[in-house]
Amino acid sequence: MNRSEKPKMTPMARMQLLLAVSLLLVLAACQSTPPPPAQQMQAAQFAIASAEQERAADFVPLDMRQAHDKLTAARVAIQAEDMELATRLADESRVSAELATARTAQMKARAMHDEMQQSLNTLQREILRNTGPSQ
Repeated sequence: MNRSEKPKMTPMARMQLLLAVSLLLVLAACQSTPPPPAQQMQAAQFAIASAEQERAADFVPLDMRQAHDKLTAARVAIQAEDMELATRLADESRVSAELATARTAQMKARAMHDEMQQSLNTLQREILRNTGPSQ
């Protein structure tokens, strides 16, 4: 046998090689679609429910609309089997809902502060009116 000659494959070896390559391709095709992002979807739904419980739509409706829209888009991405996009959209939905909750809490705290400040000012005026000017 000459060094430049390649050894020939037997028909059985070719069949085994073809079978092995076919099996690898089938396994790769099965692995190509990741599972739906159930955990991210559940977290987004929970964050939206929490924000709704805090009445975030009354305070920051745009943030809530964005959270709902992104969750809807994530569901569409799952139906289209684009799990990477669905995961990202579900995470963005959760973040939008959490932002809405935080902004709502801030606005409620500011309103309470303003109300307490107004009550304090009223009390100070009443005290001054009842005691009269100091001599």
